[in-house]
Amino acid sequence: MPQQEPVEPVDQWIQEIVKMSDEKMTEKQLRIVQAAVEVFAEKGYASSSTSEIAQKAGVAEGTIFRHYKTKKELLISIVSPMMSKLLAPFVLNEFKEVLETDYPTLEDFLYAVAVNRMNFARKHLKIIKIMLQEIPFQPMLQKEFKQHIGTRVFKRFTEIIEHFKAKGEVVDLPTPALLRFASTAMIGLFITHFLVMPGAPWDEEQEIRHTITLIMNGMAAK
Repeated sequence: MPQQEPVEPVDQWIQEIVKMSDEKMTEKQLRIVQAAVEVFAEKGYASSSTSEIAQKAGVAEGTIFRHYKTKKELLISIVSPMMSKLLAPFVLNEFKEVLETDYPTLEDFLYAVAVNRMNFARKHLKIIKIMLQEIPFQPMLQKEFKQHIGTRVFKRFTEIIEHFKAKGEVVDLPTPALLRFASTAMIGLFITHFLVMPGAPWDEEQEIRHTITLIMNGMAAK
């Protein structure tokens, strides 16, 4: 039996994966899922190996393949239910107040979005890292994201941009183009802080304000 490495306490969302599973998870399978999340979040899917996951879980590598035919199947088994049944409600419920509140200016709305999503990312950093790393390369996960999260959030963002365009605060360009511009800057803020330079000196308030200033300078009506 491989020596089991210390694994962090089971996160709430991993417990929820167990509840959502069609079959009762064994203790070993739970350790595999938890170890896979740790390894995927730390090294990325492409750079991870099932042998590393097995070592961290304290099981033989063959045990992984008795439950999951491939490493990709293991990834999908974690992220897909997370997105459709667990993370989507978390995203939308914790985002609901921001999306449904009226803001006097677009700048106020963008600030509320940034603060809300920063707090959310800190609470669910490991699964967020896996999603950010793998969604661009996994068509199935792209489809899941669009179906369960992207479409609903995109619809509300469209309404908000149209509202401020009608007030004359936003440049009269196609709304999808404006959303791509703003979301690229916001996502870049998150990726830089949490993935690219997590240990760099960081004044969160200042960085959020600078990002919003850049967005507003690009989108404000002239």
